Amino acid sequence: MRQSQLFCQTRKETPKEEQSINAKLLIRAGLVDKVMAGVYTLLPLGLRVVRKIEAVVREEMNAIGGQELLMPALQPRTNWEQTGRWDTLDVLYKLPDDDVAFGPTHEEIVAPLAKQFIHSYKDLPKAVYQIQTKFRNEPRAKSGLLRGREFVMKDLYSFHRTEADLDAYYEKVADAYRRVFDRLGIGEQTYFTYAAGGTFSKYSHEFQTLTAAGEDTVYIHPQQLLAINQEIKAEVSQIPELAEEELIEKTACEVGNIFKLKTKFSDPFKVTYADEQGKEQPVIMGCYGIGITRLMGVLVELFHDDKGICWPKVVAPYAVHLLSLAGENSSVAKQADAVYQALQQAGVEVLYDDRADASAGEKFASSDLIGLPVRLVVSAKTGEQVEYKERTKTEAVLLSVAEVISRLAAV
Repeated sequence: MRQSQLFCQTRKETPKEEQSINAKLLIRAGLVDKVMAGVYTLLPLGLRVVRKIEAVVREEMNAIGGQELLMPALQPRTNWEQTGRWDTLDVLYKLPDDDVAFGPTHEEIVAPLAKQFIHSYKDLPKAVYQIQTKFRNEPRAKSGLLRGREFVMKDLYSFHRTEADLDAYYEKVADAYRRVFDRLGIGEQTYFTYAAGGTFSKYSHEFQTLTAAGEDTVYIHPQQLLAINQEIKAEVSQIPELAEEELIEKTACEVGNIFKLKTKFSDPFKVTYADEQGKEQPVIMGCYGIGITRLMGVLVELFHDDKGICWPKVVAPYAVHLLSLAGENSSVAKQADAVYQALQQAGVEVLYDDRADASAGEKFASSDLIGLPVRLVVSAKTGEQVEYKERTKTEAVLLSVAEVISRLAAV
């Protein structure tokens, strides 16, 4: 992608109304644009990051038997009244002139959907998931992408014959979540956290990533990557894996959660199956969420320096930022174009700063702000070679184009 043709460009000014690091850097780097509190436009570079996070999540959900679908954002009032949540869920966005709401979650849609296709014990277990925009009437939208009113989320729903089958799948999802966070580079900062189970079960579980930008207080056991949410800390004595005297108080952001719904939503919609004797039994459910756009914000909070973002390779919008410092030198410009073509032919994702009206200083600052994993520079000083520098390192080396391509393949 030629940066001169990019729809959005970086900004020098820090947004005055933003307090969080993720919002400041994502806006300045040209990845998102703030529309209003808790609502952001994903610009081309930001959308590429989100799509790559989605790809990691999608691979892991497919690997545990999840089947992807897409449910509607608009949901009928009748479904929510059937579960008793139309007047009790305070974050529900309701349209004043219609008996519909924008979905903050999809139990009220997926349960009656499952009823149409689950009839016998032979139809179980099943698991479906979606990656979709959610809406929550959040009175305290803040912290950039960490607490929003409109956001992208992955939600998985599973359907089982027995609680034992649900328990087994619950552990399988927990393992898949650990793989997701490991692949995104935040596994060592993300804790499997005991939380209140609400009406579902005694405990639910959250995946809490340590960051000063988070809103949750958790008590962690560093060696085990286990934690307990402050809201249930009084019950720590009932959790054998956690000794209170070994716990450390930390601030964290919830990036995922898993719940054993059991029959809370299958009962209202009469989602049942016929067992081997032909007797009707309730379908037992589980649900499992990951905040996709929230993860983008968390990644920025964790991976940045005083110059800008430092994207992990797996989610970076492009693998390489190629800078042409040609000025008026047409031969340097031709060489930079040739490097760009060679990288593209080698299958390398490249953002090419070919802007003729930007100074070298502006290009370097823009590159650090956007934060791609590798920066390449072509200038009169580099001769026939290319300057190669990784975003998180200080040293730069001169390499041939072939050596650059070889090194990128090995990183």
